[in-house]
Amino acid sequence: MTAVSAAPATPPATRAPRRVGLIGWGAIGRVVGTALAAGEVPGAELTCVVDNRPLGDAAPAPQLPLESALTSCDLIVEAAGQGVVRAHGEEILTAGADLLIASTGALTDDALTARLRAAGPGRVYFTGGAVGGLDLLQAARALGPLTEVTLTTTKLPATLEQPWMDEELLHRMRTATGPVEVLRGSAREIPAKFPRSTNVAASVALAVGDPDAVRVSVVADPAARHTRHVVEASGGHGSYRFEVRHLPDADTPATSQVVPYAVLRSLAALAGRPGMIL
Repeated sequence: MTAVSAAPATPPATRAPRRVGLIGWGAIGRVVGTALAAGEVPGAELTCVVDNRPLGDAAPAPQLPLESALTSCDLIVEAAGQGVVRAHGEEILTAGADLLIASTGALTDDALTARLRAAGPGRVYFTGGAVGGLDLLQAARALGPLTEVTLTTTKLPATLEQPWMDEELLHRMRTATGPVEVLRGSAREIPAKFPRSTNVAASVALAVGDPDAVRVSVVADPAARHTRHVVEASGGHGSYRFEVRHLPDADTPATSQVVPYAVLRSLAALAGRPGMIL
């Protein structure tokens, strides 16, 4: 599997634009698709949108089933959830299209990751989304093992409610007057429990190289106007701390407003904009 790391060396003027198919027309997809259609990503053009709901005139490109999209696109952007990666990742790569994943939580599944590694000729990329410092964690890891890595994610209680929760936990979350820890576990376990809310945990795990080494605490806070992620890592060569606070999307508060712009930044690199390092 290949993580997005640097812009291709070939200048955009010497290569055809990337033909982008976008899966999902939600909080992430709408921003990404609108920017692509407006020509805001040099070297990339929106070819089609794939969504299981009829979009009518809402999308600025034809709405196609995935099978048709794969005949006309060389890059597919996943903006619809971990289930899309599980159900269609291998199909996309086998068809020869590259795949840019926003829902990195899917990549904590070792079996799925192995299948994606074996598939091709398309390549897999991921975007860090709502968290920063991943490049530094990757560099630090090259110096030697990180002995402790923790992530604390704090969000509004309603964005964290899940079908597996019992009534006692739901009551504590709904009646909380301050922060309440909802769940603690590894970066392998947490994204599966919160598939739309904790992709950051998977992004940190991918940077560190071991989902089981990253300990995650998910906190519900009724006063959380911003979504907050705190990453702390240490090893024999140093210690690192990153804290980010994002406004949630107004219509889909489980998603931070910044996420689609992280996707666009990755798209710009894949389209070959010179001087772009992720």
